[in-house]
Amino acid sequence: MSGAPELAVGANAFTERGRDLEVAVVGAGAIGATAAYDLAREGADVTLYDRGSIASGSSGRAAGVCYDAFADPLDAEIGSDAIERFRDLSGDDTFPFVECPYVWLAREGDERNAEALRDQITRMQENGTIALEVDGDELAERFRALRTDDVAVAGIAGAAGYTDPAAYTACLAAAADGVGATLRPETPVRVRTDPARVVCDADGSTHEVDAVLVAAGAHTKQVLADPGIPIAMKPYRVQALVVDCELAEPMCYDATGEFYLRPHPEGVLAGDGTEYVEADPDAYDRDASPGFATDLLERVARRVPGIHLEPDDLVRAWAGLCTATPDRDPLVGELEDGLYVATGFQGHGFMRAPAIGERVADQVLGGEGIDPFDPTRFDGDESFDVVEGMTIREN
Repeated sequence: MSGAPELAVGANAFTERGRDLEVAVVGAGAIGATAAYDLAREGADVTLYDRGSIASGSSGRAAGVCYDAFADPLDAEIGSDAIERFRDLSGDDTFPFVECPYVWLAREGDERNAEALRDQITRMQENGTIALEVDGDELAERFRALRTDDVAVAGIAGAAGYTDPAAYTACLAAAADGVGATLRPETPVRVRTDPARVVCDADGSTHEVDAVLVAAGAHTKQVLADPGIPIAMKPYRVQALVVDCELAEPMCYDATGEFYLRPHPEGVLAGDGTEYVEADPDAYDRDASPGFATDLLERVARRVPGIHLEPDDLVRAWAGLCTATPDRDPLVGELEDGLYVATGFQGHGFMRAPAIGERVADQVLGGEGIDPFDPTRFDGDESFDVVEGMTIREN
């Protein structure tokens, strides 16, 4: 790919840890493209496959909200590293990253979320994450665009921002190409093990490699089912929209109302609409459900009363897929010899892609991996319910 952007790679880049290592990455979304880039810049012979185009799956439909507002120390570390890398890699010639405060709130009368939010902020502060707890009056002083008279408690995280997920993914794929990776979009493949290899459906050719990383988003379960490897993951449908109006800041998650919003170049991007059932990644409805936009726009207008929304202001509405696991932690790491996976991010995959892609690439190269995210912690046949991804996790 010509014109591949030159990304800041740090003083320890190009150490050739991957010399003589062949890796197939299946899935050219944000995590797959990031991992391909990190592997290729370490000298590995990398091929990045996708059944569609770059960022044609969940990454291209993601909200682009990025923050480190996590109470768990590991999640906080990964979130912080991801934010730092978004900053380092972004630029005029790569992709935009707009610094923007992130607010999450619980309304009066919602004691469960209010207590969980207070506990979350305390643990964040104990972990060294910069987060402030404020009431409605203090929130109003900082962000006059928000309605705050119904707010019981809110958190403010300054290490946050937003970006264009498709632009990020295309940039990292181009950068991977620029450091030697081979890009194979529009190339459906099947995975085989013992030894690790991929089979190209187009011509039936087999490519034996040292390692295969399956980062195919909602299709990961299907890809691994073909060689008979079950995983405890369920895709589920979520919805979002863009409306033509003006909002400079902040990004906001209303935990009581279960919706989020952020500034967007065309106005405001907002989302909710989680469906609590497993979705078919090949047959799900990619259009928003009837009534979704009308209902969400009413809620957005109540939270941001300064923006006057009309039905004609709707730019577009759509549906995408997220992936759930039994414990709401992702599946990242080695499933069996030479076979790695990265999925199950519960709606937080894109925002953690720069750090997760880097970490799973490191494990392929011989690093230790992320023990709490070890995909072998489940048998793969567990029964569990789909829950909303953007929620306040209780201790």
